[in-house]
Amino acid sequence: MKPPDQGQRTFYDDTLKGFGVRVSQGGTKSFVLVHGENRRRTTLGRYPLILLADAGKKAKTPLAERTLNPEFPTVPFNEALEQFLKLHYRQNRASTRKETERLLRRHFAPLMEHPLAEITTYELTAIIDGLMKTPSEANHAYTAVRTFLRWCLGRRYLPFDPMGGLRKPSRPVSRSRVLSDEELACVLKAARGEGLYGQLVQFLAHTGQRTGQAVRLHGDMVDWEANTVTFPPELMKTGKEHSIPLLPRAAELLPRKEGLLFQTDGGKIFSNWSTAKQRFDKACPLPHWTLHDLRRTFATGHARLGTAPHVVERMLAHSAGTVSGVAAINNRYSYLDEMREALGGWEAYLDQLYGS
Repeated sequence: MKPPDQGQRTFYDDTLKGFGVRVSQGGTKSFVLVHGENRRRTTLGRYPLILLADAGKKAKTPLAERTLNPEFPTVPFNEALEQFLKLHYRQNRASTRKETERLLRRHFAPLMEHPLAEITTYELTAIIDGLMKTPSEANHAYTAVRTFLRWCLGRRYLPFDPMGGLRKPSRPVSRSRVLSDEELACVLKAARGEGLYGQLVQFLAHTGQRTGQAVRLHGDMVDWEANTVTFPPELMKTGKEHSIPLLPRAAELLPRKEGLLFQTDGGKIFSNWSTAKQRFDKACPLPHWTLHDLRRTFATGHARLGTAPHVVERMLAHSAGTVSGVAAINNRYSYLDEMREALGGWEAYLDQLYGS
């Protein structure tokens, strides 16, 4: 089998449909199988690492599965994904559904048109392994596709789970980063000159809320007379409504208007996180810090100021803590007064850092 002058050429076996040898311009020879409704090409191995007899046996496996289970290859990845997003996430937060959809559509785009039953473990692991430069993204992609494929298995779209037995690609590292006074002062001062992103940074530092809540803050969530902010259940990780006092410094960061309070000039929700963070880091070059570190710094700072743990937990909207179980159900007291007093002390503390 001579190499072609350019590109690649496939020599097919007359006795086993779709089975052949693909020869590159450089002379590399690989056994392949072209099969399925979409005529997918699967590489079985490179010669001479795998020999003809072994490659032939390997080629017969997907062909036999297709013959024995003709109903499985009829459902493409993208068609099943539409049903999965519509049905599986009916009780979940919209943000969870949106993030799962982003992970699957972005990282598994090469498989979208393929029948589910023809997708191999090798193809899935190759995609996930390609994300290992960003371990967190690799873990999230692994979880998303594993959940999706298990749902497909339950609906008999698959003869078996191609992710079965595979472990999460990397063990997540628990962060414990708390900014020092000097670092927090650097962040606060730099934030003043960073526009919309800087306003968000300051709001997070003052209130200790999650980024996902803050960026979706809406005008009708703010009670300017009572000086409170109330996040609806759909924005909360706990799935419960959450109210916090709004003190003067934090209130100065919020425009008094309808609609999104942290919106771009085009009226859309802020989403330019990566570029904005890179620009911000040039103004305040701190090592290895994230926006979530502000929330951890908020909690640690209140502990230093003597704020009671249950008050800190109320401000952070933790689902469990010092008040839990039956006591939490029966305890309807919102601790707004205690939170307001604690936030007042925190604002005074931050004012000192602004001026230091």
